[in-house]
Amino acid sequence: MDIKQLLSHVDHTLLKVDATWAQIKEICDEGIRYGTASVCVPAAFVKRCADYCAGRVKVCTVVGFPNGYSTSAAKAFEAADAVANGADEVDMVINLGALKDGDFSFLEEEIRLVKAACGDKVLKVIIETCLLTKEEKIKMCEVCGKSGADFIKTSTGFSKSGATMEDVEIFAKYAPKGLKIKAAGGISSLEDGVAFLNAGAHRLGTSRIVSIVKGMEKGV
Repeated sequence: MDIKQLLSHVDHTLLKVDATWAQIKEICDEGIRYGTASVCVPAAFVKRCADYCAGRVKVCTVVGFPNGYSTSAAKAFEAADAVANGADEVDMVINLGALKDGDFSFLEEEIRLVKAACGDKVLKVIIETCLLTKEEKIKMCEVCGKSGADFIKTSTGFSKSGATMEDVEIFAKYAPKGLKIKAAGGISSLEDGVAFLNAGAHRLGTSRIVSIVKGMEKGV
């Protein structure tokens, strides 16, 4: 896999709480220049990014982020607002307490509600794998598939750890047909990125791969 192919799977991400427009604009410029799958930015920047990018790179944002414990209605409102502002893709965090309680019907309905708010836009469901058992990860593959999500996603990058190869391998084995996989959090090298894609991931949530490529161009 060449670098251009690798970059085409990257959601180039900046979700720091103190991110400025200058930093977000730089992410947009890099996403356009390097042909990333999207730029993933805080919801407050979506409209400005969509106007600035003008279709040259897809704009992604997050809802219920990073803890997932806002109400389902609030998440659906966030998603609808993001889409109205120009978001092409939405990454939502599930209610992890509901998962730990085994309330899978609640989770199915929550994801359906947010997906309905997204309309024809892409919905990725973050399940925070570092907090889950293997059995819970497997069950969430089923729940995400039944609920109409487009992707199951490993991590927010704001919890104890990010994606692992084992997580992606579990998803690849148990995800129903049509449910894609996003690995996020802790992807720190080109080799990591390629390995996750080879294991079955379709997207990579990271800021580091573009930074590495920029360094290579400068001979760093």
